[in-house]
Amino acid sequence: MQLNDKIAVVTGGASGIGQATAEALAAQGATVCIGDIALDRGETVAAGIRRKGGKAECLQLDLTSADSVRAFAAAALQRFGRVDILVNGAGWGKTQPFVDSDDEFWQRVINLNFVGPMRLTKALLPQMFERKSGRIINVSSDAGRVGSLGETVYSGAKAGLIGFTKALAREGARYGVTVNCVCPGPTDTPLLAAVPEKIRDAFIKAIPLRRFAKPEEVAGAIVYFALEQSGYVTGQVLSVSGGLTMAG
Repeated sequence: MQLNDKIAVVTGGASGIGQATAEALAAQGATVCIGDIALDRGETVAAGIRRKGGKAECLQLDLTSADSVRAFAAAALQRFGRVDILVNGAGWGKTQPFVDSDDEFWQRVINLNFVGPMRLTKALLPQMFERKSGRIINVSSDAGRVGSLGETVYSGAKAGLIGFTKALAREGARYGVTVNCVCPGPTDTPLLAAVPEKIRDAFIKAIPLRRFAKPEEVAGAIVYFALEQSGYVTGQVLSVSGGLTMAG
């Protein structure tokens, strides 16, 4: 287990890719702090990790609230003393024409997918800089790389997260902090289940591997950026899309 004695924060860890990531990091020996607005589900995931011999806890986190982000970061640092690995994994969107969206929808999507991760990163970054060590992995989306029909605001927010990753990687390098980004394609998660069936069918036809990703397959890419082997990799964007966007 390569992550013994490491403390990892995983947002969105109560389901989907976040859950798979929390479980995979714990399997590598990390102590995992799950941050999720769905506290009951997050505690269930943490309990499952503990039953398998891992170490995990869950703290409530609403990434759309600046106060919640500050309280979560303070609680995590108080409880664990430091954070070695930050996975900004929470995300949300809804498929609809851009002309049918409104300001309230925009704010929720942008705060959850972009501003919230920036706030949490800023809250946890100083202690990484002070220790000259840390790994930040942002979970964006291939929608942010190439755009996605019906997900205009979501694509914009995720594109912002990609740019944030690259710029922060330059700033963090002198402090020994790496910052990388994983961009999932269509993945078998609750978020994908909400997409209209005809769009899901179109995805399957367009994906060279002819299937959706499993959450644990995306988690494998995220965990790579947390391991010692990736210590010389920073500012990178890795697509996990079954070949869907290989030319994007």
